[in-house]
Amino acid sequence: MKTEDTEQGRLEHWSPQDLAQAFARNEVAVIDVRTPQEYSFEHIHGALLAPLATFEPQNLPSQQGKQVVFHCGSGVRSRKVAEACLAAGITPVAHLEGGFGAWKAAKLPYVTIDPATGGIKRVDPSAD
Repeated sequence: MKTEDTEQGRLEHWSPQDLAQAFARNEVAVIDVRTPQEYSFEHIHGALLAPLATFEPQNLPSQQGKQVVFHCGSGVRSRKVAEACLAAGITPVAHLEGGFGAWKAAKLPYVTIDPATGGIKRVDPSAD
C-alpha cells in the first residue's frame, strides 16, 4: 500500500494483492463505484455497489471493524469518491490503484455473467 497526502487528508492506494489479502482476512469492505451495468457484467465477488453518479459520503456504512476500500474500472472514479470522503471528514480512505483492470491483470478471482446460461460464473484466472 502507498499513501499520498492530499489537501483533504491522507489517501491510501492499495495494490490488488493488498486488497485481496485484506478481503480474504475479512478486514475490509470493498465498494465498487462503477455503473450498475459494469457491476452486473463482472465484479469482485462480495463487493458492494455504490455508483459514482449517486454516491454520497454520508451514506457510507460505519468503518468500525472494517475499512472501506473503493474501486472502479481504472482507479479514476474510485479516487474521486475517496477524495469526496476525505473532504467530508471520513477517514481512513483507500482505493484500489489501477481499479478492476489491475485486479484482473493480477489474475485474481471475480464473477461474471455466463453467456451460455445468463447465470453468475466465478472466474479464477490463477487456476488457468
